[in-house]
Amino acid sequence: MTSSERAELECLRDENKALRAQVAALEQTIVDLLEQIRQLQERLDERTRAAARQAAPFRRRESNKVPDGSRKPPGRPPGHPGVYRNVPDHVDEHADLPLTGCPHCGGPLTAVEAIEQFIEEIPPIRPRVVRLVTYRGRCPDCGEVHSSHPLQTSTATGAAKVQLGPRAHALAAALNKQFGLTMRKTCRVLRLFAGLTLSPGGLAQAVQRTATKVQPAFDTLVAEVRGAAAVFADETSWYVGAPGYWLWTFTTDDATVYHVDKSRGRQVVLDTLGEHFAGILVSDCLASYENLPYRMHKCIGHHLKAIAEARDRPDTKDPSHLNEWKLLFTMVNALWKHRATLGAEEFARQRGHLGVWLDRLLVEPRPQPGDVAIQQRIGKRRGVVLGCLDDPAAEPTNNRAERSLRDPGVIARKVSCGNKTEAGKRAWERLVSLAMTCQQRGHDFASWLADCLPLDAPVSPIPAAPKLTR
Repeated sequence: MTSSERAELECLRDENKALRAQVAALEQTIVDLLEQIRQLQERLDERTRAAARQAAPFRRRESNKVPDGSRKPPGRPPGHPGVYRNVPDHVDEHADLPLTGCPHCGGPLTAVEAIEQFIEEIPPIRPRVVRLVTYRGRCPDCGEVHSSHPLQTSTATGAAKVQLGPRAHALAAALNKQFGLTMRKTCRVLRLFAGLTLSPGGLAQAVQRTATKVQPAFDTLVAEVRGAAAVFADETSWYVGAPGYWLWTFTTDDATVYHVDKSRGRQVVLDTLGEHFAGILVSDCLASYENLPYRMHKCIGHHLKAIAEARDRPDTKDPSHLNEWKLLFTMVNALWKHRATLGAEEFARQRGHLGVWLDRLLVEPRPQPGDVAIQQRIGKRRGVVLGCLDDPAAEPTNNRAERSLRDPGVIARKVSCGNKTEAGKRAWERLVSLAMTCQQRGHDFASWLADCLPLDAPVSPIPAAPKLTR
């Protein structure tokens, strides 16, 4: 064999070796792609089956279900204080039924003892109607004057002279805005259980007038939220006659303000909280909450959800980096919970360790796209990731705002698809904000509202929560 033939043979061997390596790489790629197809097919089949189930939109995902052996037993834990109805603080009627003989045969009885019970019953309800006659005249100094009565909520006469009193107005507003009944169902409840007859349109107008009357209390509420140490914000889609609106919530531990707007942008946050808001804003990672002139904290729950989604990616072969992110946020949550039991020095030491750990995870080179996505997500918000540890008023998650949206917001959207008019939108914002704040502060919204509705009554802000006494 000549030297040229040997050289050609060597070239063919090298080419064959390279082709074999290429074939092996392609075969491995095919195996990887088939595995991805299998995983995607399984997920597609699961979602297809879930969509076909009747309760699919409302059921809990299989991955989120608690295993049978770990489920909490029904009822309260052993040793809890007993729960029973308390004895009423007043008695309206006494009934004594003596037993002088056997009710069956009439024979004498022995060992007779009294058995005491208290029966709480709702009496038949009929409206208390007051025929009201007021007078007006002219004073040489003051001009036209008129007399008034505490039950008056309007000076309308003629066809509108039959009116609801303050408590009836307040009850109707509470049923519709606080408890989520539609206008028609509110009218039915008032007619069946209180004997009050009114139309849905008349009720809508009455609710709008009520909302206008309590505007000063709503303005005070907005000012209180602006002065809070921490505000939790979130938003969801809404309707005002048509889609394209957003329901915003800005809530604290004792106050909530709802706002409906066509915009989902950051200007809504600035207009609601003001440019000089000095507290900390807790929110999710929506772009509307970025680059605001506030101290901020981003919800850990949303970070954990993004980490779980990155773990489920087909190209995530090694989840160790993502597991470390999950462990970091678990430790952040645990440190926040035990802040009160740790001394300031120990808390600061552990807070420093978490900051170093966070920085290490951000700069660690990672080849997997899911790992890189999490690094970019959290690195973009490095300054606010541990905000709940830097400000005692903040909380690790934005659950407080999400709960305030769910009830009454999301439930009202399912029942009545939001609002139909701009006037209805304004009434919803004011009354639902005031009702939720009353609930947070332990006050009866209907009673507070009834005190505000008489013509000459001042509209007082919602009082602070009553102090607990031991």
